[in-house]
Amino acid sequence: MTDIQVLRATSEHEQYAQAISDLIYQASKDKDAGLAQRAPNYIINKMREGKAVIALAGSEVAGFCYIETWQHGKFVANSGLIVSPNYRGAGLAKRIKQEAFNLSRDLFPQAKLFGLTTSESVMKINNDLGYRPVSYAKLTDDDAFWKGCESCANYDILQRMERKICLCTGMIYDPDEKKE
Repeated sequence: MTDIQVLRATSEHEQYAQAISDLIYQASKDKDAGLAQRAPNYIINKMREGKAVIALAGSEVAGFCYIETWQHGKFVANSGLIVSPNYRGAGLAKRIKQEAFNLSRDLFPQAKLFGLTTSESVMKINNDLGYRPVSYAKLTDDDAFWKGCESCANYDILQRMERKICLCTGMIYDPDEKKE
């Protein structure tokens, strides 16, 4: 396998936005994935803000993840974790998630980091990083965050359950708990 670089994305990586969007779209079609679609412009904005991580195998996108802040930086989500099918099974998701975690902690050291996932492997990675499963009530109550779930194949479940449960597991890393 080609050497894969895991980098903090910048505006110089904008050329990869369409390929990333396409990867996310393909994965979002799987009802079990629980992955919301993201347009290339959204991805470009994340790169320009310095809130994204990209994995490159030469000039090919191998993976991606971005961070989003909620409630004035009180909560930070590592979202949109995607690994190209060509690069799965080699620990790349863990490397990307670790760098997104580091980026989040660097930019927002006091924030609670959280995520929603249906992926067992992402749950394991999150657990290894110090996240723990929590009820949705412990996550951000920002309506804009939950609006982001609208393009997920499971959104109807989230609505029916009044944002209290869905197929995703909510996980949180609380830096205050780590200090104790």
